[in-house]
Amino acid sequence: MLYMVYGVDGPDADRIRAEQREAHFAYLAKNEAILVLGGATLADGSDARTGSLLVINVPTRAAADAFAQDEPFNRAGLFKQHTVSRMRRGQWNPAAAPQTAEGE
Repeated sequence: MLYMVYGVDGPDADRIRAEQREAHFAYLAKNEAILVLGGATLADGSDARTGSLLVINVPTRAAADAFAQDEPFNRAGLFKQHTVSRMRRGQWNPAAAPQTAEGE
């Protein structure tokens, strides 16, 4: 089942993100078998980060909650709001979102 893990940055997000960046990417690499899509959400008109979105494929809600709870950004208190929602894959066209030179 697909789950969306969505976090909205809290007031101290830049500092926490910088401190937890390596742990966050190590966690994603460790869980790459379940990671469908992930990336920062951005402000309109700039590259300022506003949050994070991860889509994972796990068998149960408990597994999705465990993944989200253990994610280093979330564990460190980066998000003022954090949601885990089950979702259905409706459309799928990864070719429409090629990776840019900046890795976004």
